Amino acid sequence: MIHPTALIDKKAELDSEVEVGPYSIIGGHVRIARGCKIGAHVVVEGWTDIGEGCTLLHSSSIGTPPQDLKFKGEETRLLIGRRNIFREFVTLNCGTRNGRGETLIGDDNFFMAYVHVAHDCIVGNRVIMANAATLAGHITIGDHAIIGGLSGIHQFVRIGSYAIIGGCSAVAQDVPPFVSVAGNRARLYGLNLVGLKRHGFSPERIGLLKEAYRLLFRSNLTQKAAISKIAERLDSPDVAELVKFVESSKRGTCH
Repeated sequence: MIHPTALIDKKAELDSEVEVGPYSIIGGHVRIARGCKIGAHVVVEGWTDIGEGCTLLHSSSIGTPPQDLKFKGEETRLLIGRRNIFREFVTLNCGTRNGRGETLIGDDNFFMAYVHVAHDCIVGNRVIMANAATLAGHITIGDHAIIGGLSGIHQFVRIGSYAIIGGCSAVAQDVPPFVSVAGNRARLYGLNLVGLKRHGFSPERIGLLKEAYRLLFRSNLTQKAAISKIAERLDSPDVAELVKFVESSKRGTCH
């Protein structure tokens, strides 16, 4: 159902099952898939594709231009997957020509009120961002990560899968997968044990990650030496993911 007060450009492509609430505005380069629900006073503009089953609550601004002084109105994109929930006043920017050219949001994510995702970010699947969590440009968030409310993430930072960031944190370095960080500047506080257990990680999987964490971040070994010992002792896909993330970090990891 399309509310009679909604303004929808004739060039916009909306599936017949899309609902649009009162006073919402949909731009001409927008495509919205089946089953999406657009609340009141929502703006969707830019070259924006929204996948099936997404919910956008009132006053969210989706596909708006990047907050980048170099942006001159180029055709850049925002691509959103399926079954995402965007609560009140969420803002999602398109990409930039000097970045990826697109901002990517995966599936089944939950963005609470006032969340901001800046240009050229990549957000994976089943990510939770609590109220007023903010991503600067060019950030990558892994699957199942949780970003605490009022937290700010520095541009180009990577957040690993299953990581959790405490509320009111300022994150300036990469956050490895499976860990918990908090503070200004954010520091490591061990594995995200509660999250890992909730996601069905067995005691054996968690034990291997604990040993890898100890060697990487709580021993007196250099990173190279720690990784060498891990390779000798620990055979685990989770540990391999952790090591690969640390080795590939350009900003350095929280410690």
